[in-house]
Amino acid sequence: MWEKELKEAIEAGLKAKEKILEIYNQGFDVEIKEDNSPVTIADKSADMIIREHLHKAFPTHAFLTEESEDDLARLENDYVWIVDPVDGTKDFVARDGGFTTNIALAYKHEVVVGVVVVPVTGDIYFATKDGGAFHQIGNEIKRIHVNDKLDDLIVLRSVFHFNENEQAIIDKHSDKIKHIEKFGSSLKPCRIAEGLAEITYRMSAGTKEWDTAAFQIVVEEAGGYVLEPNGNRLTYNRKDVYNRNGYIVVNRKENILL
Repeated sequence: MWEKELKEAIEAGLKAKEKILEIYNQGFDVEIKEDNSPVTIADKSADMIIREHLHKAFPTHAFLTEESEDDLARLENDYVWIVDPVDGTKDFVARDGGFTTNIALAYKHEVVVGVVVVPVTGDIYFATKDGGAFHQIGNEIKRIHVNDKLDDLIVLRSVFHFNENEQAIIDKHSDKIKHIEKFGSSLKPCRIAEGLAEITYRMSAGTKEWDTAAFQIVVEEAGGYVLEPNGNRLTYNRKDVYNRNGYIVVNRKENILL
């Protein structure tokens, strides 16, 4: 049902990837935004490339992106593209490769298309509502699914945003959680969707809709869960774009360890 939207989202992400890598390889300056987060010309250029591509393909759709002004007109539109051109700018600045480009389409507050591009490796994770989740490497596309593990669990933690609350939860459940690995940005939930890990936590209010929209549908279509600590699913195209309660991503409901 969402084939054209998915095709255009992937094309937009690949266009942005080329510009991001050009800047990544040639050097860049770093600005600090009002919320104390970094931004580079890569964020701004990729944002423009993605918006221009998708607007040409879907001129009536609205946008919510990290690097463009939000005038709230999107709240009157059933179709909203939610974009983070460089998710993991701190990883980008650190040149550790752990950043992604996130593109999602929300229809009536629920994500129906999600694309996560990993610029440095070229990997693409994508999903559509009721259409399954996939991982593309070059010309090879494989369907992905979470694993069924309930013990000897791997938890993925952020490189730059890990906090004491998350460490305390991990320590509390050390009987089940046996391994901790570090990954940046949306790589963590995508690895869970692919069956390579079981849990990741974000027990803080710092993320926004564009951080989670694309990977949420990938995880859910792979059989996993993206939930607030109270058990609610995240919805999209909200007036308040912050995920103020944080979230947990798991392969199985039994692994919602809080």
